[in-house]
Parts: sequence; structure tokens; C-alpha cells
Amino acid sequence: MLALRSYGESPSVVGDDVLGGYLATRHLIDLGHRRIGLVAGPDHAPTALSRREGYRQALREAGIEDAPELVYPSSFSMESGEAAAEAFLATDDRPTAVFAVNDNTAFGFTSVIQRAGLGIPKDLSIVGYNDIPLVARLPVPLTTVRVPFRDIASATVDALLNSLQGRPALAAHRMLAPTLIPRASTARPSPGRTRRGEDPSSQEMTGPTGPGAPGPDGGTLRA
Repeated sequence: MLALRSYGESPSVVGDDVLGGYLATRHLIDLGHRRIGLVAGPDHAPTALSRREGYRQALREAGIEDAPELVYPSSFSMESGEAAAEAFLATDDRPTAVFAVNDNTAFGFTSVIQRAGLGIPKDLSIVGYNDIPLVARLPVPLTTVRVPFRDIASATVDALLNSLQGRPALAAHRMLAPTLIPRASTARPSPGRTRRGEDPSSQEMTGPTGPGAPGPDGGTLRA
């Protein structure tokens, strides 16, 4: 019995990572982002590959081109998130939002972005994955996808007990749905966002002003 991973015909209980990647990307699309980067995770990890597929599904559904230059290679470490952020900073036409396939890479990515003087979410919205305890306590709490770890553990134990007692399993492979947890790291794209090397203070902003005019950032949600 496998938990959080599947392999061949072995019984398993896992989170639906394709759905999780879709939810993260769809959240950014619904906020108005159209140029969305991906901190992709390792090519050998089924979880990363599934989250990438969810990302691509959401883009296709919204009619957004899957741009290879916006896919930043990484492992699952904070250091690889930092390296991905350096690649992001070197991109001429930067994305307005990024989905990182785990929270560690999102944390590393965000730290470099903020040291470069960019604001989260003013200049960049970012979504992580897993909802580890740290991310809700960051100075800018991280929007992320929560994996139902307790439900996965409970279902795995039940399946093992059924097997030991000779009872049939409910299903050889069970897939449990993750949940999007919106926090302060995501907002609507800022109309003042700049290309690499441009000075935001030098740009003239146009559009409605005064009481009741829409602001550059959208509101945040609480799950």
C-alpha cells in the first residue's frame, strides 16, 4: 500500500495533483492574469508532472498559449526556487503570476523577488503547493493548494486494516481532491507592471481616478 505516491498496480492513496495544478492556475486566470509562469519541479517526480499537466489544462481551457519560456526548471528545494527566480528576473517580458509546484520552491522564489525590490502581490502573484505550516505565517501569507494529508493517512490505514482482515478494498487506487487556499500573495495584475529594466515611477498611469475607481490589486479570499 502506497500513500502520496502510485506505482504500477500497487494499491495507493494519493492527492489529485492534476486537479491541484489546475486549481492553482485557474485561480490566477480568474484574477485576470494571462501570462503565468511555472516553477516546474523535477522531471522524474510524478507529482510535479501531474501538477504541470493541471497547469497546462487550465491554460488550454482559458485559451492561453503554453509558453515554454515561462517554465522555470527546479527541484523541490528552496535553493532551486531561488535559481528559478533569478531566471524570472532575467526574462524580458515577465509573467504577472507564477505557480510553483511546491511551497519550498515558492518560498525560495519569493525571497529573491522581494530582495530585488519587487512587491508580492503588487508586481507578482505567486501560488505554492502543499500548504506547509510556515506559509500562512510569512510576512505575505502564501496562496497555496492544500493536500488532504490527514484524509490520505486515514484512507491508507483503513485500506491496510481491510487487507489484514481479509476484507476487499474499496478501490485499488484512491485519489483525494486538494483545496485551493487563497491568501495575500495573489491579486489582480497591476496596470503599472513593467518589463525588465523599466522604472515604474517613470510610467504615466491612465484610467479612471477618484472615489470609486478600481484599484490595481484585487481583494484576497479566506478559505
